[in-house]
Order: sequence, then C-alpha cells, then structure tokens
Amino acid sequence: MTEVNKLKYLKITLFALGIFSIFGIYVLTKIWPSGWSWHGSGRSYYLEMILGIYATLGVFLIMAARNPHKHLSLIWFVVWSSVVHGGIMAVQSFDGEHNMGHLYGDVPALFLVALVLGYLTPKRLA
Repeated sequence: MTEVNKLKYLKITLFALGIFSIFGIYVLTKIWPSGWSWHGSGRSYYLEMILGIYATLGVFLIMAARNPHKHLSLIWFVVWSSVVHGGIMAVQSFDGEHNMGHLYGDVPALFLVALVLGYLTPKRLA
C-alpha cells in the first residue's frame, strides 16, 4: 500500500475509531456485557470512568484525523496503550468463567486497533 493510501485510510480509521470510542463502547456494554463490560449488574463507577476516558479519547482521535502527522504521539499512545490494555485484560479473562467472554469482545478489539493503527501510522515524518 502506498503512503498516500495509508494516510487516507489512517484518517478514515482515526475518525471511525473516534466515533466508536464516543458512542460504540457504551452501546456494546449494553448489548454484549459479557464481552465488553467488566462489572456486575447495577451501576458501575468503573464503567462510567472508563467510558468518560474513551469518549474523551474519541474526541481527540477525531481531531487527529484531520492531520495525523501533527498527532503522531497520540496515535502511537493509542497503539501501545491498546496492546498493554488488551494484554492485561487477556490475562484477567482467565480469572473466572464469567470473564471469558472478553477474549471474544474487547480484548481482540484492542489488539485489532493496535495492529491497524500501527500499520497505517507513519513511523517518522516524511
């Protein structure tokens, strides 16, 4: 894939990931809680905090989509924090059968985000 095409797809990916971070994660915690939510029934302060963090990140990803070269550190933060977050959650998924759904939900999603952004993001400025 050419660098021009990578940049085009990076912009699309950043925008889509931003929208997903703002709205999609919340929706998935409601329709597929065993794969996307780490709390029991009832109100979860943890979930509210993590949704707030991801919604904020989503706003910044949408802004980064306009000019990814100016936001490389944010994009690489998303790549590496997704690897770390996904790795920790993968291990935690084995702590009881009630957590195994995450191995099919948010864990692979985080690794996919890291893989796609890592592939599309320039390693250095041209």
